[in-house]
Amino acid sequence: MNSKPVLGLQEATQILHAAEAEAAANQWAVAIAVVDDGGHPIALQRVDACAPIGAYIAVEKARTAALGRRESKAYEDMVNGGRSAFLSAPLLTSLEGGVPLIINGQVVGAVGVSGVKADQDAQIARAGATALV
Repeated sequence: MNSKPVLGLQEATQILHAAEAEAAANQWAVAIAVVDDGGHPIALQRVDACAPIGAYIAVEKARTAALGRRESKAYEDMVNGGRSAFLSAPLLTSLEGGVPLIINGQVVGAVGVSGVKADQDAQIARAGATALV
């Protein structure tokens, strides 16, 4: 039987705070989601000035990164490269801003951010992911 690390609420909160600090440092109003390896939400925060849809999109970006075991940007690149079939893939958002959380080579979850430009969302998500190391 295999064993693997499991992302808990304590770690999710740590990731959320690190991502929130990056967003605040840049005065970016965003939603930040942390999900487990199955894409199920553990923590979610939406800054007051962030549009309500940001919370939904942040969760979907995180879910995509967790289930796909790669940054959500990879799917955006595929679509932009002509593979439009990925637009209809279930449980996937082909938008940059979802980053997997990897411990000892195992994906334990992901963080997703929505609310600003795609590369800025990804910057915040990566800041959150580095808190786990």
